[in-house]
Amino acid sequence: MIVARHAAGLAAYRIDAGDTNWFACLLDPGDGVSFTLVVEIFAPGGATPPNTHARATEAFFVLRGEGEARGGGEVIALRAGSVLAVPPDTGHVIANTGRGRLHCLTLMQPDEDVAALIRRGIPATLDADDLAVLTGAAHA
Repeated sequence: MIVARHAAGLAAYRIDAGDTNWFACLLDPGDGVSFTLVVEIFAPGGATPPNTHARATEAFFVLRGEGEARGGGEVIALRAGSVLAVPPDTGHVIANTGRGRLHCLTLMQPDEDVAALIRRGIPATLDADDLAVLTGAAHA
């Protein structure tokens, strides 16, 4: 089965009420795939909580904004066009260091139940800024 969506119909969630990052869900195991693919959005100054994945590799492609990745004893600057892969069992934090939002295409393979965690979260709204990034209008 082929799965197709458009940005206008995406569901978004925060995992916890105080989180400064939220997720626009693109594909996950509920769609018959073995991975989770989201656009992860970080408020200015926002960051993920420190986290580690036992089996999954997590990859980030920066669509817009500036940030940094901290993990494995390294601090790596991120900006639009940067790609980062975090191997299993590597504690890490992704932080927005820019003035605007940080938007990352984030892939988790295998899913490791991350999609279910996200979808059990608190519904979030994708505003015009987020939708512009998701549809490519930010660069038109």
